[in-house]
Amino acid sequence: MTHMPREPEAFSEQVVYILRRHFPDKEIALAGPMDLYLDGRHLGLNNLYRMVLATPQRGVEIVEDFLEQLLEGDDLANVPMPFSVAKSRIMPRIQPDTIFEQLEREQVAHLPFVNNTSILYVIDMPRMTVSITVKQMMRWGIEIDEIDSIARKNLAVYQPELKLQLVEARDGGRAAIFNMQDGYDAARLLLDTLYTRLAPEFKGNFYVAAPARDMFMAISCGPDMFVEKLQQRVAKDYKRLPYPISSDLFVVTQDGVAGTRAA
Repeated sequence: MTHMPREPEAFSEQVVYILRRHFPDKEIALAGPMDLYLDGRHLGLNNLYRMVLATPQRGVEIVEDFLEQLLEGDDLANVPMPFSVAKSRIMPRIQPDTIFEQLEREQVAHLPFVNNTSILYVIDMPRMTVSITVKQMMRWGIEIDEIDSIARKNLAVYQPELKLQLVEARDGGRAAIFNMQDGYDAARLLLDTLYTRLAPEFKGNFYVAAPARDMFMAISCGPDMFVEKLQQRVAKDYKRLPYPISSDLFVVTQDGVAGTRAA
């Protein structure tokens, strides 16, 4: 069978079946329609479910690959990595604050951001990313501000030649899209050079939509009808795409990222 069930409860049960078949030594228990416990750790399945819905013909393959990478990441997280090795691989990720329903806030390296989001930090590996914990930071002997500075510098050089697509509507509204599909599209909201690069295209301040991890769209602050139309699309993408971040628009000014459009 290559397809996964579309019904959430049946989907979760099939994930458990796949886990037990490939990893019989793991303790697995369903906790709800889209939740399970894996070796005592809570694992939400919503992102995996959305990934499968996007490419249903590869459903089982997507699930198997996701679970394999997840467990490989768990193994790597338990192996101490010297700071000298990790430093060039530290990257930022913007996450909704609901992530702390699955992760212990006090144990994860993070900084509060705007729009009910936080910046978390990962070690970027060839097939996966490994979250940086407070325990790991203490082992390295560095503070969260240094982690943030390193992560932003690494982000800036990760793909220096960003492919920017500019779109202009008939009513004068403009949009600019980064679409690198490297897991850090939304994180590019954190680039120090973002305002300098995009402000000329929008004649000053602009909005950024980051409904999910692999989506980044800068939007002109008007006309209102244009912004409203794109805001509706953002809300739909937020509900549809895996790794959702925010349905709100971020406001980017010369002084930095300043909350939501509504604010």
